[in-house]
Amino acid sequence: MKGLAPGHWLAVAALCAAPLAHASKACDVFVGKLPNVTRALCESAELAEGPAKSVKGVPLFVRDVKEENAKLRVLVIGAIHGDELSSASLALHWIRLAAEEKLELPQAVHWRFVPAVNPDGLLAHPPRRTNANGVDLNRNFATPNWARDAAIYWEQRTRKDPRRWPGPKALSEPESRYVHDQMQQFKPHLIVAIHAPYGVLDFDGPSVPPSKLGRLYLDQVGIFPGSLGNYGGVHKGVPVVTIELPNAMRTPLDAEMRQMWVDLARWMAAKLSAEAGSQR
Repeated sequence: MKGLAPGHWLAVAALCAAPLAHASKACDVFVGKLPNVTRALCESAELAEGPAKSVKGVPLFVRDVKEENAKLRVLVIGAIHGDELSSASLALHWIRLAAEEKLELPQAVHWRFVPAVNPDGLLAHPPRRTNANGVDLNRNFATPNWARDAAIYWEQRTRKDPRRWPGPKALSEPESRYVHDQMQQFKPHLIVAIHAPYGVLDFDGPSVPPSKLGRLYLDQVGIFPGSLGNYGGVHKGVPVVTIELPNAMRTPLDAEMRQMWVDLARWMAAKLSAEAGSQR
């Protein structure tokens, strides 16, 4: 390093500054918009631009927290519905816990956080459930017979509710394709999808579901054509824990968010570690 030419020093400085620049850009997007998210919390998350962008070109920011020799991979996503602001906030608080608190798990964990899968919906005024194309991203995954079942469900069960339009075809949207690509490439052993505001815990897929996370108790609400729980948990066999926070505009107290994190880790230790070891 000592013998580098001045131009090389500038290149090194630029490389070192790049993660900070990405984090600052993410925080320009989120701070002031998300509840219970300070600039300090957001910047400590060290979010980086992922390989995908929203319909309007907003990066889908990502943070990996990886322990040495990690064998268990967990994908945590928030704000797939843009009007569920607290879901993105919880993901940011959990990034801090993942980075700072070492959990007593039988296997080391590689966490991948995507706090806001639908930034266009989140940044709309007012925030909206759908993405910029008016698609409900959580009805856009390629579940079996999607073309028939998603249309029937939307037309007959929702009476063509525009907030729940599944889109023109499965995986038509860059945001849902990104989550699908993460399942193909990252190969998570568990997906945690954070939503609001029903105040329950849902689960799809193999393994025994957690009975509770913090004050949220298991209440499986069924499966829907094109939903991530249906696609990941039922069709692909990847357990999907769906957290429904009680309020879309307000997070639980910090202590409650930490308790949910601890309960998730305990369930993972009891139910997932052995299964992941046999699958890798």
